[in-house]
Amino acid sequence: MNRLLALTAASAFAMGLGSMPAAAQETGGDRVNQVIIFGDDACPESTGDTITVCARLDESERYRIPPNLRTSNSPQNDSWTNRALALEAVGDFGPLSCTPVGAGGDLGCTMKMIEAAYAERANSSDIRFAELIAEERAERLGTIDAEAAATQDRVEQLEEAELQRRRDAQGAALPGEDTEALPEVVNPDDIPES
Repeated sequence: MNRLLALTAASAFAMGLGSMPAAAQETGGDRVNQVIIFGDDACPESTGDTITVCARLDESERYRIPPNLRTSNSPQNDSWTNRALALEAVGDFGPLSCTPVGAGGDLGCTMKMIEAAYAERANSSDIRFAELIAEERAERLGTIDAEAAATQDRVEQLEEAELQRRRDAQGAALPGEDTEALPEVVNPDDIPES
């Protein structure tokens, strides 16, 4: 009975922890506004905290259904060749099959994931927002680097001027200092004995 109570309490505690948000999550960084524009339309300007990335399509595409939505993946629209290929997988088990049945069935899962990735890439949109976002970030960093170089130049000039002022001040006489020649220092060994 005690074990059952302890198990129930532990599971309730674990479920409570699972629903809590992660304490140390990173912020998303820059906000990204992805816009598809057509023809000669102007791309909205990026603001300080938002990167605006525009993908330009031909003017003839403005009122068309997007290319990735033009075809249907409905089973009624599937060709008989594809239906036959689907039936081939019915008896697909054993080595390189990505099934839990048979020895080595898990070895084919990598191939299935690779094939699925290539199929997804072939059916994806022609617009590569990730590349456009990377280019915009590189452009922003380029302006930041130019500003940093200009600031560094100004700081170095100010440091050089301050250093020169201190050098000039070291050679000058202090206020209230007697500028007459100092008495001659004589070596006691050079004094003749009397």
